[in-house]
Amino acid sequence: MGHPPYSPDLAPNYFFLFPSVKNKLRGQRFSLPKEAIEALKSYVLKIPHSEWNKCFENWFKRMQKYINHRGEYFEKQ
Repeated sequence: MGHPPYSPDLAPNYFFLFPSVKNKLRGQRFSLPKEAIEALKSYVLKIPHSEWNKCFENWFKRMQKYINHRGEYFEKQ
């Protein structure tokens, strides 16, 4: 099987990290880009190891589903 096409469903940043950061930082305003970067770093560093473990367990399940469907598109189940 070749390399899978890019899919947000298979990228941990898109299905775990970005939604989590977006929810946490929603509504906050930053005067400088540096402040936003610091808020992001601070939040990411506080995510417990158990949450990262769940993220990657979920990622492996997603990848297995992709393999089982031979790379074909499928609806959420």
